[in-house]
Amino acid sequence: MKPESSIEVLQQLDIRVGEIIRAEAFPEARKPAIKLWIQFGDIGIRQSSAQITLRYNPQSLIGKQVIAVVNFPVRRVAGFKSECLVLGASNHNGDVILLQPDTYVEPGWEIA
Repeated sequence: MKPESSIEVLQQLDIRVGEIIRAEAFPEARKPAIKLWIQFGDIGIRQSSAQITLRYNPQSLIGKQVIAVVNFPVRRVAGFKSECLVLGASNHNGDVILLQPDTYVEPGWEIA
């Protein structure tokens, strides 16, 4: 278990629903990953590199809604600009299941 945090830390995160509009294999990444382009409504399209290859392939991700943190600093992953962090449940053995709303919502909705 991680150390205790505060509600103020959580309130600093901008977490939103996005819709994957493009996905590609990312063979240049050190660990197996997929490049994602995600539409977040009014804030536009953000890119992300996601290590989700055990359960997902690029073609299966198009149109899928995901939950992501959109206000972290940009990171470079093997030259690719990763602009958001897609959230998932993980068993820490490389298996990740993407978090998503249980019904369709417009991209850009904030997680409260």
